[in-house]
Amino acid sequence: MINASDMKRGVLLDLDGAPWQVIDCSFQTPSARGASTLTKVKIKNLKTGQVLNKSYRGGEMLATADCEKRACQFLYQDGEGYVFMDEETYDQFTLGEDVLGDGAGYLTEGLAVRSMLYNGAVINVELPITVDLSVTDTAPAIKGATAQAQLKPATLETGIQIMVPPYLTAGEKIRVDTRDGRFVSRVND
Repeated sequence: MINASDMKRGVLLDLDGAPWQVIDCSFQTPSARGASTLTKVKIKNLKTGQVLNKSYRGGEMLATADCEKRACQFLYQDGEGYVFMDEETYDQFTLGEDVLGDGAGYLTEGLAVRSMLYNGAVINVELPITVDLSVTDTAPAIKGATAQAQLKPATLETGIQIMVPPYLTAGEKIRVDTRDGRFVSRVND
């Protein structure tokens, strides 16, 4: 059980027998006398991918989901989905793009991730905060461009598109934040 006032990003809740993860959390203190603090959360169902906005009063107790996290590795993509291997048991499991959502665009062969098990079944994977990917296509570099200049679109090796600084060229390796798809830095090999 967790107090609504202690809520933070990443907390796993058990609502109506399903695991939900807190994506965003904010607190409001009403100006009326005696009014309790409101906790507004954006939560995502880890089984279905559904996202909801909810509000809870301060002091309200919520059930936490009992999810186990295990080290696993992304192996490959086939016609059915994305195949992973549990590094502890060497069991393989497949997750569809509907479960992975935008996270599928950051998967490269051999990437170390953590699987989330709920009642013994894998329901999702947790990506590392940053991944290193190669730029496959982007507009040519602009002479004299600085990091403060305008951004340009770039296609990465996995097929996703992100905005990058204008000095980057195709073939360069970059670090990308998996939480929001933002360019972080160049990667020097």
